[in-house]
Amino acid sequence: MAIRINRVYTRTGDGGKTRLVGGREVRKDDPRVEIYGTVDELNSVLGMARALAAAAVTGQRGRGLAALTEIDGLLAELQSRLFDLGSEIATAAGDEWPGMIRMATSDVDELERLIDRLNASLPALKSFILPGGGTVGATLHIGRTVCRRAERLCVALLDDKALSPVVLVWLNRLSDLLFVMARWIGAATGEPEPLWVPRTPQPLPASTGRAPRQKAAPKTPRRR
Repeated sequence: MAIRINRVYTRTGDGGKTRLVGGREVRKDDPRVEIYGTVDELNSVLGMARALAAAAVTGQRGRGLAALTEIDGLLAELQSRLFDLGSEIATAAGDEWPGMIRMATSDVDELERLIDRLNASLPALKSFILPGGGTVGATLHIGRTVCRRAERLCVALLDDKALSPVVLVWLNRLSDLLFVMARWIGAATGEPEPLWVPRTPQPLPASTGRAPRQKAAPKTPRRR
């Protein structure tokens, strides 16, 4: 499909409204616009992760270099799939067209296979992980949280049967994948994995051995 963009600004959205795929006009705070805007935000985070991965290549060898190269390719593919997803979300129910690209259960299966492959080389979790693990890993954790937000926003349209439930499932698996990717790239590049350290419960103050002081009963007002 040939795409040509001659002008960046159109002035058509200056009144707080925009058009969905198919031409339907909606407010910019419409739930559908909020979802595909969040998907676009996620795409930007993945772009940042790719840029950081490219910068991290310097000084890496062996496993670390191979992992950074692979993760760039994986994220590039995910960015394109997010563009496909944004187009699907921006198409209101009833405005679909022949040949429209839509998320399918096979796309979910593909994410699950990738999760299993990357996770197989990682140590079992024995604690909750704090977002971090190097610049690439920390950015992927940001992507994970943005993806979760997009998933939550989808529920409103699912309740109205205005969105395919596969979209919600795919976003759920994508957030899982980004979590595993963050761990995987950290392990491959030798970054420490930050773990949650729960606060130690503080003991109750020791008893003084004195009986608790009784409060004096309120005085009854004297009748006159």
